[in-house]
Amino acid sequence: MSRLPSLNGLRAFEAAARHLSFTKAAEELNVTQTAISHQIKRLEEELGLRLFIRQNRTLTLTAEARDYLPGIRAAFQDLRLATERLKRKESENALIVTTIASFAAKWLMPRLSRFQQLHPAIDVRVTTSTELADFSRDGVDVGIRYGHGKWAGLRSDWLMAEELFPVCSPVLLTGKHPIRAPEDLKKHTLLYSSHDMEDDWRLWLTAAGEPLDILKQPSLTFDMIFMTVQAAIDGLGVAVGRTAFVESDLAAGRLVAPFDVTLPIDVGFYLVCPEASADTPKIAAFREWLLATAQRDKQVPVQPMLKRA
Repeated sequence: MSRLPSLNGLRAFEAAARHLSFTKAAEELNVTQTAISHQIKRLEEELGLRLFIRQNRTLTLTAEARDYLPGIRAAFQDLRLATERLKRKESENALIVTTIASFAAKWLMPRLSRFQQLHPAIDVRVTTSTELADFSRDGVDVGIRYGHGKWAGLRSDWLMAEELFPVCSPVLLTGKHPIRAPEDLKKHTLLYSSHDMEDDWRLWLTAAGEPLDILKQPSLTFDMIFMTVQAAIDGLGVAVGRTAFVESDLAAGRLVAPFDVTLPIDVGFYLVCPEASADTPKIAAFREWLLATAQRDKQVPVQPMLKRA
């Protein structure tokens, strides 16, 4: 089987022949005009014939090039069509889901294997970001967003509400400075999460009727809530938990909720997607599974370790 000519040379030839210009071919292929000239020269050497006639700043095809061009053009068109079909098939099978890293780590990922079992043909790809996705620009299919459920042009399906309440490692209940009442927090490090959650401690203390001077305690702050939760599990201090992020650790006994005061908040998690694509099979399948899962796995009820007098 004879060796094929350089693919770069063939691509340069096809573009230059179509434009009858090395300059325009270079612009289309995002290379220099010199690069196009060298690729054409190399191709002519490989083929052992001339492809272009250069006269008075004009470019014309030789008779051999005119015969050669239709087959080359058809081959590149076949390559383009095959690539488009491959990307279309991949896009049909892939479901791109975006959410915040903490929700992905603490709630979505532990449950996702069940969806894969139910829909093995759908290739789920989870991306994380604190920014709202631009569905048309970012190539995202669905998002799990935190808010009030109103985003222009998007369908929103409510998943779950949340409550705020302190959580800590069980070891802090019986350690050197045991936690028996909220005032005992003055002897412990307070754990904070950034990204719109720095105020959780103030909100909970106000709802619990506790003095805000507790906020003067030494603190640690993390930029993702799942890191704050892990710090609480490791006994570094006391965090304000949000239901979706701590329910599995409460159920497993890695965390405890030491007080009986919980604070409902007026925002929650929603599954969102563009209205135009909301009923495509892969999105509909993911929505049906996610809503059913959220309904089935109702947040673990908070079991306070200590009751207030």
